[in-house]
Amino acid sequence: MSDAVIQLQAVSFAYPDASPILENINLEIAAGEFLGIVGPNGGGKSTLLKIILGLLQPYQGQVSVHGLPAALGRAHVGYVPQFASFARDYPISVEDTVLMGRLGKTPMLFGYRRQDRALAVAAMRETQLLDLRQRQIGTLSGGQLQRVLIARALACEPDILILDEPTANIDMRVEEDIFDLLKQLNHRLTILVVSHDIGFISGYVRRVACLNKTLLCHTTEALTSRLIENLYENPVRAIHHQHPPYAQPLPTCRH
Repeated sequence: MSDAVIQLQAVSFAYPDASPILENINLEIAAGEFLGIVGPNGGGKSTLLKIILGLLQPYQGQVSVHGLPAALGRAHVGYVPQFASFARDYPISVEDTVLMGRLGKTPMLFGYRRQDRALAVAAMRETQLLDLRQRQIGTLSGGQLQRVLIARALACEPDILILDEPTANIDMRVEEDIFDLLKQLNHRLTILVVSHDIGFISGYVRRVACLNKTLLCHTTEALTSRLIENLYENPVRAIHHQHPPYAQPLPTCRH
Protein backbone atom coordinates (compact mmCIF):
# COMPACT_ATOMS: atom_id res chain seq x y z
CA MET A 1 0.00 0.00 0.00
CA SER A 2 1.63 3.22 -1.10
CA ASP A 3 -0.54 5.24 1.25
CA ALA A 4 0.13 3.08 4.32
CA VAL A 5 0.22 5.03 7.59
CA ILE A 6 1.32 2.03 9.69
CA GLN A 7 3.87 -0.50 8.43
CA LEU A 8 5.32 -3.57 10.14
CA GLN A 9 7.96 -5.54 8.27
CA ALA A 10 9.11 -8.97 9.51
CA VAL A 11 8.46 -8.02 13.16
CA SER A 12 9.18 -10.58 15.88
CA PHE A 13 8.98 -10.06 19.63
CA ALA A 14 9.62 -12.02 22.81
CA TYR A 15 9.72 -11.04 26.46
CA PRO A 16 12.98 -11.87 28.31
CA ASP A 17 13.51 -15.60 28.89
CA ALA A 18 10.28 -16.45 27.06
CA SER A 19 9.38 -17.96 23.73
CA PRO A 20 8.38 -15.57 20.91
CA ILE A 21 4.94 -13.98 21.18
CA LEU A 22 5.03 -12.55 17.66
CA GLU A 23 6.81 -14.09 14.70
CA ASN A 24 7.49 -12.44 11.33
CA ILE A 25 4.55 -10.03 11.40
CA ASN A 26 3.97 -8.11 8.17
CA LEU A 27 1.17 -5.58 8.15
CA GLU A 28 0.31 -2.41 6.27
CA ILE A 29 -2.64 -0.21 7.25
CA ALA A 30 -3.81 2.36 4.73
CA ALA A 31 -4.94 5.87 5.56
CA GLY A 32 -8.67 5.83 6.27
CA GLU A 33 -8.85 2.08 6.88
CA PHE A 34 -10.95 0.45 9.62
CA LEU A 35 -9.03 -2.70 10.61
CA GLY A 36 -10.02 -5.28 13.21
CA ILE A 37 -7.51 -7.48 15.03
CA VAL A 38 -8.82 -10.74 16.46
CA GLY A 39 -7.25 -13.78 18.07
CA PRO A 40 -7.16 -15.90 21.22
CA ASN A 41 -6.01 -14.69 24.62
CA GLY A 42 -2.22 -14.73 24.69
CA GLY A 43 -2.04 -14.52 20.90
CA GLY A 44 -0.14 -11.23 21.00
CA LYS A 45 -2.85 -8.64 20.25
CA SER A 46 -2.04 -6.16 23.04
CA THR A 47 1.68 -6.72 22.51
CA LEU A 48 1.27 -5.81 18.84
CA LEU A 49 -0.46 -2.56 19.78
CA LYS A 50 2.35 -1.66 22.20
CA ILE A 51 4.90 -2.24 19.42
CA ILE A 52 2.95 0.03 17.05
CA LEU A 53 2.86 2.66 19.83
CA GLY A 54 6.63 2.36 20.33
CA LEU A 55 6.22 1.15 23.91
CA LEU A 56 7.92 -2.16 23.12
CA GLN A 57 10.83 -2.77 20.75
CA PRO A 58 10.85 -5.87 18.54
CA TYR A 59 14.04 -7.90 18.46
CA GLN A 60 13.61 -8.22 14.72
CA GLY A 61 11.95 -6.17 12.02
CA GLN A 62 10.92 -2.59 11.37
CA VAL A 63 7.91 -0.56 12.52
CA SER A 64 6.90 2.85 11.20
CA VAL A 65 3.96 5.20 11.75
CA HIS A 66 3.61 7.91 9.12
CA GLY A 67 7.10 6.95 7.96
CA LEU A 68 8.60 7.65 11.38
CA PRO A 69 9.93 5.26 14.02
CA ALA A 70 6.99 4.14 16.16
CA ALA A 71 8.13 6.10 19.24
CA LEU A 72 7.97 9.32 17.20
CA GLY A 73 5.01 8.41 15.02
CA ARG A 74 2.76 7.81 18.02
CA ALA A 75 2.30 11.60 18.19
CA HIS A 76 -0.25 10.98 15.42
CA VAL A 77 -2.08 8.28 17.42
CA GLY A 78 -4.93 8.40 19.91
CA TYR A 79 -4.97 5.29 22.11
CA VAL A 80 -7.85 3.79 24.10
CA PRO A 81 -6.52 1.10 26.48
CA GLN A 82 -8.41 -2.03 27.42
CA PHE A 83 -8.57 -0.92 31.05
CA ALA A 84 -8.81 2.63 32.38
CA SER A 85 -5.53 3.69 33.95
CA PHE A 86 -7.25 5.48 36.83
CA ALA A 87 -9.49 4.37 39.69
CA ARG A 88 -13.20 4.72 38.96
CA ASP A 89 -13.72 6.31 42.39
CA TYR A 90 -11.12 9.03 41.75
CA PRO A 91 -12.92 12.41 42.08
CA ILE A 92 -12.47 13.71 38.54
CA SER A 93 -15.06 15.01 36.10
CA VAL A 94 -15.70 13.91 32.55
CA GLU A 95 -14.31 17.18 31.21
CA ASP A 96 -11.11 16.99 33.27
CA THR A 97 -10.62 13.40 32.14
CA VAL A 98 -10.97 14.38 28.49
CA LEU A 99 -8.52 17.25 29.03
CA MET A 100 -5.91 14.68 30.04
CA GLY A 101 -5.65 13.98 26.32
CA ARG A 102 -3.89 17.34 25.98
CA LEU A 103 -1.06 16.34 28.34
CA GLY A 104 2.16 16.31 26.37
CA LYS A 105 0.51 18.37 23.62
CA THR A 106 0.52 21.70 25.40
CA PRO A 107 2.86 23.58 27.79
CA MET A 108 1.44 23.13 31.29
CA LEU A 109 3.27 25.92 33.11
CA PHE A 110 0.08 27.98 33.37
CA GLY A 111 -2.44 25.18 33.04
CA TYR A 112 -4.64 24.31 30.08
CA ARG A 113 -5.00 26.92 27.36
CA ARG A 114 -8.24 28.10 25.79
CA GLN A 115 -7.39 25.99 22.74
CA ASP A 116 -7.02 22.86 24.91
CA ARG A 117 -10.46 23.41 26.43
CA ALA A 118 -11.97 24.04 23.00
CA LEU A 119 -10.51 20.75 21.71
CA ALA A 120 -11.87 18.92 24.76
CA VAL A 121 -15.32 20.39 24.14
CA ALA A 122 -15.15 19.36 20.48
CA ALA A 123 -14.19 15.80 21.52
CA MET A 124 -17.05 15.64 24.03
CA ARG A 125 -19.48 16.93 21.42
CA GLU A 126 -18.35 14.32 18.90
CA THR A 127 -18.78 11.54 21.48
CA GLN A 128 -22.11 12.94 22.77
CA LEU A 129 -20.80 13.73 26.24
CA LEU A 130 -21.39 17.47 26.57
CA ASP A 131 -24.40 16.97 28.84
CA LEU A 132 -22.20 14.87 31.16
CA ARG A 133 -19.14 17.12 31.21
CA GLN A 134 -19.43 17.92 34.95
CA ARG A 135 -20.31 14.38 36.03
CA GLN A 136 -17.82 12.43 38.12
CA ILE A 137 -16.48 9.44 36.22
CA GLY A 138 -17.41 7.12 39.08
CA THR A 139 -21.10 7.75 38.34
CA LEU A 140 -20.91 6.72 34.70
CA SER A 141 -22.06 3.51 33.09
CA GLY A 142 -19.55 1.30 31.31
CA GLY A 143 -20.60 2.61 27.91
CA GLN A 144 -20.40 6.24 29.03
CA LEU A 145 -16.93 5.70 30.47
CA GLN A 146 -15.80 4.14 27.20
CA ARG A 147 -16.97 7.24 25.35
CA VAL A 148 -14.97 9.37 27.80
CA LEU A 149 -11.84 7.37 27.01
CA ILE A 150 -12.47 7.75 23.29
CA ALA A 151 -12.99 11.52 23.76
CA ARG A 152 -9.73 11.71 25.73
CA ALA A 153 -7.93 10.05 22.81
CA LEU A 154 -9.59 12.42 20.32
CA ALA A 155 -8.50 15.46 22.33
CA CYS A 156 -4.88 14.83 21.30
CA GLU A 157 -5.89 15.52 17.66
CA PRO A 158 -4.85 12.16 16.19
CA ASP A 159 -5.36 10.96 12.65
CA ILE A 160 -5.03 7.32 13.80
CA LEU A 161 -7.18 5.85 16.58
CA ILE A 162 -6.15 2.56 18.22
CA LEU A 163 -8.51 0.79 20.62
CA ASP A 164 -7.81 -2.35 22.67
CA GLU A 165 -11.09 -4.22 23.18
CA PRO A 166 -13.19 -1.08 23.66
CA THR A 167 -16.41 -3.01 24.27
CA ALA A 168 -15.18 -5.66 26.70
CA ASN A 169 -17.66 -6.23 29.54
CA ILE A 170 -20.46 -4.09 28.13
CA ASP A 171 -23.73 -5.34 26.68
CA MET A 172 -24.45 -5.74 22.98
CA ARG A 173 -26.69 -2.68 22.67
CA VAL A 174 -23.92 -0.46 24.05
CA GLU A 175 -21.39 -2.31 21.89
CA GLU A 176 -23.40 -1.35 18.81
CA ASP A 177 -23.51 2.28 19.96
CA ILE A 178 -19.72 2.37 20.40
CA PHE A 179 -19.05 0.82 17.00
CA ASP A 180 -21.56 3.14 15.34
CA LEU A 181 -19.52 6.00 16.84
CA LEU A 182 -16.30 4.46 15.51
CA LYS A 183 -17.89 4.10 12.08
CA GLN A 184 -18.58 7.85 12.09
CA LEU A 185 -15.06 8.64 13.30
CA ASN A 186 -13.68 6.49 10.48
CA HIS A 187 -14.82 9.18 8.04
CA ARG A 188 -11.81 11.22 9.18
CA LEU A 189 -9.59 8.78 11.11
CA THR A 190 -7.73 5.56 10.43
CA ILE A 191 -9.00 3.09 13.04
CA LEU A 192 -7.39 -0.07 14.41
CA VAL A 193 -9.45 -2.01 16.93
CA VAL A 194 -8.79 -5.21 18.87
CA SER A 195 -11.93 -7.23 19.55
CA HIS A 196 -12.88 -10.63 20.89
CA ASP A 197 -16.04 -10.80 18.77
CA ILE A 198 -15.30 -11.63 15.14
CA GLY A 199 -18.94 -11.93 14.16
CA PHE A 200 -19.88 -8.51 15.50
CA ILE A 201 -17.01 -6.43 14.15
CA SER A 202 -17.37 -7.94 10.69
CA GLY A 203 -20.26 -5.55 10.18
CA TYR A 204 -17.98 -2.54 10.61
CA VAL A 205 -14.36 -3.25 9.70
CA ARG A 206 -13.04 -3.59 6.15
CA ARG A 207 -10.35 -6.18 6.92
CA VAL A 208 -9.67 -8.53 9.79
CA ALA A 209 -6.13 -9.31 10.94
CA CYS A 210 -6.13 -12.77 12.52
CA LEU A 211 -3.32 -12.94 15.07
CA ASN A 212 -2.06 -15.95 16.97
CA LYS A 213 1.73 -15.46 17.11
CA THR A 214 1.68 -15.09 13.32
CA LEU A 215 -0.69 -12.84 11.39
CA LEU A 216 -2.87 -13.20 8.32
CA CYS A 217 -5.22 -10.53 6.96
CA HIS A 218 -8.56 -11.32 5.36
CA THR A 219 -11.47 -9.35 4.01
CA THR A 220 -14.57 -10.01 6.08
CA GLU A 221 -16.11 -11.95 3.18
CA ALA A 222 -13.21 -14.43 3.29
CA LEU A 223 -13.69 -15.44 6.93
CA THR A 224 -14.99 -18.97 7.43
CA SER A 225 -15.69 -21.20 10.41
CA ARG A 226 -12.70 -23.39 9.50
CA LEU A 227 -10.35 -20.40 9.37
CA ILE A 228 -11.56 -19.19 12.76
CA GLU A 229 -11.23 -22.68 14.27
CA ASN A 230 -7.62 -22.79 13.06
CA LEU A 231 -6.98 -19.36 14.54
CA TYR A 232 -8.38 -20.18 17.97
CA GLU A 233 -7.34 -23.84 17.89
CA ASN A 234 -10.81 -24.70 19.19
CA PRO A 235 -14.20 -25.48 17.67
CA VAL A 236 -16.48 -22.48 17.29
CA ARG A 237 -20.17 -22.22 18.00
CA ALA A 238 -22.29 -20.02 15.77
CA ILE A 239 -23.80 -17.07 17.62
CA HIS A 240 -26.47 -14.98 15.94
CA HIS A 241 -25.73 -11.26 15.83
CA GLN A 242 -27.90 -8.42 14.62
CA HIS A 243 -25.77 -6.74 11.99
CA PRO A 244 -26.25 -3.73 9.80
CA PRO A 245 -27.88 -4.80 6.51
CA TYR A 246 -24.57 -4.78 4.63
CA ALA A 247 -22.90 -7.24 7.00
CA GLN A 248 -22.68 -11.01 6.78
CA PRO A 249 -23.11 -12.93 10.07
CA LEU A 250 -20.03 -14.84 11.16
CA PRO A 251 -19.35 -17.28 13.97
CA THR A 252 -18.02 -16.11 17.30
CA CYS A 253 -15.42 -18.16 19.16
CA ARG A 254 -16.61 -19.49 22.50
CA HIS A 255 -14.21 -21.61 24.55
